[in-house]
Amino acid sequence: MSQKDTMNWDDDSSAPLSNTPKARQVKVWDILVRVTHWTVAAGIIANLFFTEDGGEWHEYVGYTVLGLVVVRLLWGLVGTRYARFTSFFPTPTRIKHHVSDLSVRRVDEQHLGHNPLAALMMLSLWAVIIGLGLTGYLMESGLFGDKEVLEEIHELLANSLYLLVPLHIIAAIAMSYWQRQNLIKSMITGKKTVTDKPTTMK
Repeated sequence: MSQKDTMNWDDDSSAPLSNTPKARQVKVWDILVRVTHWTVAAGIIANLFFTEDGGEWHEYVGYTVLGLVVVRLLWGLVGTRYARFTSFFPTPTRIKHHVSDLSVRRVDEQHLGHNPLAALMMLSLWAVIIGLGLTGYLMESGLFGDKEVLEEIHELLANSLYLLVPLHIIAAIAMSYWQRQNLIKSMITGKKTVTDKPTTMK
C-alpha cells in the first residue's frame, strides 16, 4: 500500500457517511403547555366573534384566558425544559442563531421549543391578553376615573388580535413547511421529529 493510500484512509474528511440520517421523536410540549395554548386560543376566538362586548360571558371568558396566561407565565419559571423562559427567551444572540438556521432549513435541539421569533409573537400575545384583562377589570370596577380612555385602550388591544392571531397562524404554517415539521400537530401530540445528522463511519 502506498503512503498516499494510507493518508487517504486515515483522513476523516474522506471517510464514508452512515447510510441515512435517523429520525426520532422528542417530547417537547407538556400537557399544561398544550392545554393552556388551545384553551387560550379558543377563548380569544370566542370573545372576538361570539360573545357580546361587555356581556357576562365575555367577562367570564376574558378572565379565564387571563388566568391561563398567568398560569403559563408561572410555568415558564418552574415548568419543564422547553416551557421555561430560559430555553426560549428571544435574546439578540438567539435571534441571530435562529435566522442562520432558517437559511439552511435546520432544526436543532436548541430551538425545539419556541424559536426566538415565535417567542416574540407569544410574548406579544400574552402582553395584549394581560392588557385586555386589566383594562376590562378597571372599566367594570370603576377604580380608574376616565372610563372612555380605558374603553379605547381595550378596543385597541382587542383589534390588535385581528392582526397578531392570523400572523401567528400563517407563521406556524410557513415554518411547518420550511422546516419540514408539523408545528400544529406537535402542539397537539407534544412531540416533534428530529433528524440526526449523518455520522462519519471510521
